[in-house]
Amino acid sequence: MTTFANLTGRIREERGKGPNRRIRQKGELPGVIYGAKDNVSFITNPIELNRILDKAGINTLIDLSIEGDSVPKRTVLLKEAQMHPYKDQWLHADFFEINLEEQLKVRVPIRLVGHSPAEKLGALVEHFVHELEIKCLPGDIPETIDVDMTAIQLDEVVHVSDLKVPEKSEVMDDPQTAVVSVHQVKVKEEKPAEEEGAEEEGEAPAAEEAKTES
Repeated sequence: MTTFANLTGRIREERGKGPNRRIRQKGELPGVIYGAKDNVSFITNPIELNRILDKAGINTLIDLSIEGDSVPKRTVLLKEAQMHPYKDQWLHADFFEINLEEQLKVRVPIRLVGHSPAEKLGALVEHFVHELEIKCLPGDIPETIDVDMTAIQLDEVVHVSDLKVPEKSEVMDDPQTAVVSVHQVKVKEEKPAEEEGAEEEGEAPAAEEAKTES
């Protein structure tokens, strides 16, 4: 189930591209919390945020304490991470405040565990869907939805309806959607070389006959 983590920050007074750029130059990260009653602009430590997400996953519930905020602590979930186009650097982070007693919709990563026995025979595994949308209480959000590939044989397809999700969760995606399949690799048939040679040999007499007539 979802892990709770602690993160600190402070209120961000200035907004806009210029102030945000200066914040990042100091090694800090600008962010916003979208709440039911108000939105809060703040500054936090991107290294600490990375550590939290790397350890417990994208759906980690974060208890965020912001210096200067009217609320001592807010429980939030990462909504969107804006990253630099070619640097491994945060640009901005959006969070939404959650109520632990209310269900919410989240997308959970689908993880393939192990290998299908058919892979040893040269079979191909195709992974079509990498996330599953579910509806559940914040405390019931799983870190991943796992597919046991050791039980998947040749020419079998795993659909959304086959996935194992927490009991109190509701799957929002189409149950008939294919998630992963195991099938034999199709090899393109090439025309045998000897058949091509036979055609060339068959044309030779006609050429000789043309010479005789002339």
